[in-house]
Amino acid sequence: MAKPQVIELKAEERKTGRKPAEALRDAMRIPGILYGPEVDKNISFSIDELEIENILAESKRQIIELKINGETHKTLLKSFDTHPVTDRVIHVDLYALAKDHEVTLSVPINLQGTAVGVTDGGGRVFQPMHILQIRVSPENIPGEYNIDISELQIGDSLHVKDLDLQNITPLDDLNRAIVTIRPPKSEELLTSALTTEELSDEELEALEEGEEAVEGEEATEEEAEESEEETE
Repeated sequence: MAKPQVIELKAEERKTGRKPAEALRDAMRIPGILYGPEVDKNISFSIDELEIENILAESKRQIIELKINGETHKTLLKSFDTHPVTDRVIHVDLYALAKDHEVTLSVPINLQGTAVGVTDGGGRVFQPMHILQIRVSPENIPGEYNIDISELQIGDSLHVKDLDLQNITPLDDLNRAIVTIRPPKSEELLTSALTTEELSDEELEALEEGEEAVEGEEATEEEAEESEEETE
């Protein structure tokens, strides 16, 4: 588990309204709102567009230290809006963290290393889970989870419960699989083709009866054809 990256941003207080917001965007500044449990009144601000683009380019969870009006607020980027045509960011919401208030957020999961089941056995890495949903106090916010999979063999899996969850409440099922090393494709196909070997005696008898029924239908069709020839 890696700690979150800390980013410092200088913001300027702004006027609210459509026209002031459009003027800011023309000047390559993004309007935003700062709110939180210890913020008495929402603060309208603007920040440099390029700085926001740099933040959004990182998948790792970040703590944004927003400096405005001589104060510094530790914040999280809660949401942002983009233009439907240009895809430019047009608005951001920042949440001011408070010591005694837990937050709900998502943390990226990254795989590191190459599984021995891949290098030695030709297996395949399957990662059905890329994001972990958690609830945590501000001082324990993780930046990301980096998981070493180099020791995993074919058939091995890692689950949510295998992560470092100290002082963290996961909102996903603890038994949910994060990564599994699957067998080679050819081996999967072979396994599925041999599933009849695992059938019970009753299931095998049912299959044989079904085959006999089909053969009986074919025989009936042949008799019908012979009957037609005799009629002719």
